[in-house]
Amino acid sequence: MVDITGKQPTNRMAIASGFVLFRNDEPIQLIKENSNKKGDVLGVARIAGIMAAKRCSDIIPLCHPIPISKVTVHLDLIGPGQPAPGAKSGRLVKHGGVSIMAQVHCFGSTGVEMEALTAVTGAALTIHDMCKAVDPDIITHNVKVLLKQGGKNGDWKSEDWTP
Repeated sequence: MVDITGKQPTNRMAIASGFVLFRNDEPIQLIKENSNKKGDVLGVARIAGIMAAKRCSDIIPLCHPIPISKVTVHLDLIGPGQPAPGAKSGRLVKHGGVSIMAQVHCFGSTGVEMEALTAVTGAALTIHDMCKAVDPDIITHNVKVLLKQGGKNGDWKSEDWTP
C-alpha cells in the first residue's frame, strides 16, 4: 500500500458511472413491472452498490480502508430505442438497459474513486445476477470515473462529465 500518512485530510468526492445492456426485451419488462422472480432488481442493485463501496478495500488488494461519509447509487432504466449513455455516434439501445451512477464522499487522506467504481460494478453485477435467467447475454459497459474532487491534485473531470 502507498503511505498516505503525510497527506492532508480533505473533503473528497468521486462520481462513477456505467450501464448494463440487455440482449432481449424480457429483463426490461420484468424490471418495469417489478415481476422478476428474484425481486426488486433496482432496489437490490442500489443496496448492493452501496455495500460494495463500503467493502472496496476488502475487494481491491492495495486499496486503503477509508471512512466513507456518504454513498448514493442512482439507477435509471434505458428504454428500447433510447440513446446509449455517453454514445457519441447516436447509437440506440435495442432491448433496453440500466444506467448506473454512484457518488461517494469522505473526509480523508486518499480519494474515493475506487469506491465509486466498485459501487457501479457491484450494482451492475447484481442486475446481471438477477436477470441472467431470462437473458444470459447481458453486457456491462463503460464503467468509468466521471468526476473527482478534493486532495492534493485538486479536482478532475472526464470529458464525458455533464452535470
